[in-house]
Amino acid sequence: MDPLSDVLSLLKLRSYVSGGFDVGGQWSVQFPEHDGIKCYAVVSGQCWLSVEGVPDALRVKTGDCFLLPSGRPFRLASDMALTPIDACTLYPTVRAGSIMSYNGGGDCFMVGGHFALTGPHAGILLGVLPPIAHIRKESDKAALRWSLERMRQELREPRPGGFLIAQHLAHMMLVQALRLHLAEGPKGGVGWLFALADKQMAAAINAMHGEPAYRWTLQELAERAGMSRSTFALKFKETVGASPMDYLTRWRMLLAGDRLANSSDPISTIALSLGYESESAFSTAFKRVMGCSPRQYGRGGTPESTSQSEVEAAPAVSIPASH
Repeated sequence: MDPLSDVLSLLKLRSYVSGGFDVGGQWSVQFPEHDGIKCYAVVSGQCWLSVEGVPDALRVKTGDCFLLPSGRPFRLASDMALTPIDACTLYPTVRAGSIMSYNGGGDCFMVGGHFALTGPHAGILLGVLPPIAHIRKESDKAALRWSLERMRQELREPRPGGFLIAQHLAHMMLVQALRLHLAEGPKGGVGWLFALADKQMAAAINAMHGEPAYRWTLQELAERAGMSRSTFALKFKETVGASPMDYLTRWRMLLAGDRLANSSDPISTIALSLGYESESAFSTAFKRVMGCSPRQYGRGGTPESTSQSEVEAAPAVSIPASH
């Protein structure tokens, strides 16, 4: 798999709910804090989006898609001057896979989902995303159009299996939105996700993800990137926020943590599969990165803490709907 797919798979992406939001007239709805990622796509109409802590409201229009990964409260409205109603008052009338209607609908219709990241390292993805990732280029809208139209059809014309199709379409939209956000380039950000927007850095990261057990050297990774050893080391640290070898170690430990939690493989086997000849060397590296020993982690332990540098540097890794 590619690094973004690796990360999303490791984080055990799960959808809480997928559905639609259909509103009409004058309206303003306040949504509470949320875990994970919310992602909306505007199928028709337009409205304002305001996220707590972000100074200016955004005008979102037909075809726009946006991610809300920070968990902050947000408001959707036809007019930001209106007093909002609490979205929680609408929840009892809404089922997953259905359309939440307000004021009769008809003026603004959105589809999307709320995604939970059930792996223990969600911050590795969420920590490098902005409070709002807004996808609005016409070329990018075209890439999302099929998913939007198909999801609208599934929600408006319920058929057997429609709920599952809506869930899969919501996942497709989320991955596509992340891909399009990534395609916009690093924009001065630091972290593994931003590094994937750089072809040279992406080549090295792809190599490490493709063969995590291989004994990569700085020189070999620099050759993959088509750069000199010293220039590569400097650029990687500036772009990713960690040295290439630190990045590789952290990725190996995240893979190890997933296997410790979700398989019955012995520690010695996991260590060998990730390039460590001794269980002792592996255990030392694991504790340094993950905050506890492999045995503690395998018994349900979790890292004692995740530093900001680890969140920014380590590879780990919704569209609002009714929740």
